Amino acid sequence: MIEPMVNELRQEAQTTKRVLERVPSDKLSWKPHQRSMSLGQLSLHVASIPAQVTRLAHFDEFDASNANFSPPEPRNLEEILATLESSVRTAVDYLKGMDQATATGRWRLTSGGKEVFTLPRIEMLRSIMLNHWYHHRGQLSVYLRLLEIPVPVIYGRSADENPFA
Repeated sequence: MIEPMVNELRQEAQTTKRVLERVPSDKLSWKPHQRSMSLGQLSLHVASIPAQVTRLAHFDEFDASNANFSPPEPRNLEEILATLESSVRTAVDYLKGMDQATATGRWRLTSGGKEVFTLPRIEMLRSIMLNHWYHHRGQLSVYLRLLEIPVPVIYGRSADENPFA
């Protein structure tokens, strides 16, 4: 149950790195809309999701009303790429050290003390760590497109690259 997730995490980390490597250092403060995260904030968020969610998984419950959903601005692209490397390593270490009882143990999300959902910890990791990660990586690819930056291959070809050609 855990090893396939570790393998997926490692494979998707390579894809995520390809996307993050395209982020232009001189555009980190750019936003597509006033309510959007900046390119730098979104990039750092994408880089840090595996470790952040892993930290949440150490607990049996998390109250979202205590969360800060405003990612910081990175200093540069090197910080973003270093964060990704560290984040993935943290998540892989956590997953590889997790036993069956912990993986299937209940994890609860609340907001202001009210339950939002409860599910097995491994399902929370699948949903919030991986699916949430893919969602924001896709959002980042749109930012790149809006900035006229060639979008790398994510799954199959992009409008800018074709690995099958």
